[in-house]
Amino acid sequence: MDFEEEFELEHLLFKERRCRSCGIKKDLSTDFYKIRKGRPTVSSYSYECKECTKKRVILSRMTTAIFDRWEYPDW
Repeated sequence: MDFEEEFELEHLLFKERRCRSCGIKKDLSTDFYKIRKGRPTVSSYSYECKECTKKRVILSRMTTAIFDRWEYPDW
């Protein structure tokens, strides 16, 4: 038996990761943003899934809006 036959590249790379926010295991290459350029290693992907990232960004933008209490000036 060859050593190369037993182990493939898929065994060495992680395919799934648990999201830090929601706690659900998801596919690494499709459900997580790649945050570092270069070779596709496990550390190149974020720890928060795309859906949780979108929710976090939308909520943070809604609370820090400049004109959230804008009123017409009373001249």
